[in-house]
Amino acid sequence: MQHSLLGIHHVTAITSDPQRNLEFYTGFLGLRLVKVTVNFDDPGSYHLYYGDREGHPGTIMTFFAWPGAPRGRQGTGQINATAFSIPQASLGYWLGRLHEHNIQYEGPTSRFGEQVLSLRDPDGLVTELVAHPGENASAGWENGAIPAEHAIRGLSSVTLWEDDYEQTARLLTDTLGFRLVSEEENTFRYALGTGGAGTRVDVRNANGFWSGKIATGTIHHVAWRVATDEAQQKWRQILDEGDFNVTPILNREYFHSIYFPEPGGVLFEIATDPPGFAVDEPVEQLGTQLKLPPWLEAQRAQIERTLPPLRRQGE
Repeated sequence: MQHSLLGIHHVTAITSDPQRNLEFYTGFLGLRLVKVTVNFDDPGSYHLYYGDREGHPGTIMTFFAWPGAPRGRQGTGQINATAFSIPQASLGYWLGRLHEHNIQYEGPTSRFGEQVLSLRDPDGLVTELVAHPGENASAGWENGAIPAEHAIRGLSSVTLWEDDYEQTARLLTDTLGFRLVSEEENTFRYALGTGGAGTRVDVRNANGFWSGKIATGTIHHVAWRVATDEAQQKWRQILDEGDFNVTPILNREYFHSIYFPEPGGVLFEIATDPPGFAVDEPVEQLGTQLKLPPWLEAQRAQIERTLPPLRRQGE
């Protein structure tokens, strides 16, 4: 179908400390800071975007920065882990890096036939590194903290914890076009298209577990990719007709978005690939300046006074 979902566009989480978050995701994980802007719905707080060199959809992890906000609780109705893809041959490199930086981790463990390292970011967010065969075909960022041959290639999957996973499964397969590709114990893997890295969502049956609470150290939402605005409009029509409480199309400057809660309570977004992160600054300068949408430019001086200073690598 021309309007088919293509995979994960980005994952958005919440951090309590933007500077510490920046140092972990660019310094330790070696991602590129591709955009520094604000939460368009809360312009007194940062919205930080990390990804590959150009910020391609499928490589993006973003954070709302809410200093002083309470700690969230991970549980059902939430995305409880974000997995990044690394080359299979780089597993040893990353084990050494974890030891070098004295970061606690679990693994490597086998999951759906792949080796997984699990760690937590400074806010306690579960972050996974999944060793994929064949991932060397996609380039790592050459100017980051990690040698290009070992660098993160993009997002691999997200894991949802659900109290009633069957409702979520029906949405994934009957409406969104996913297919069940594997299951292990109480976790079910669904995939789009070819089923490779970046197209997958794991749904864990966590019936009886406590419900999650969104705040710092938790994931706010996951966005799924579509190629065009026309495809997004089609999805909005489908979701509206299915009574999924979908939002109007919102302009996020670097993509256009619609949002809706899946039956278990996880917030889903469908985001367009275009126009991309180079729409307001050259690729070579991505993430070097605070970028504001046109409707907030008149408030720039006030916003800059409100935001805490942010030191990028090399400054």
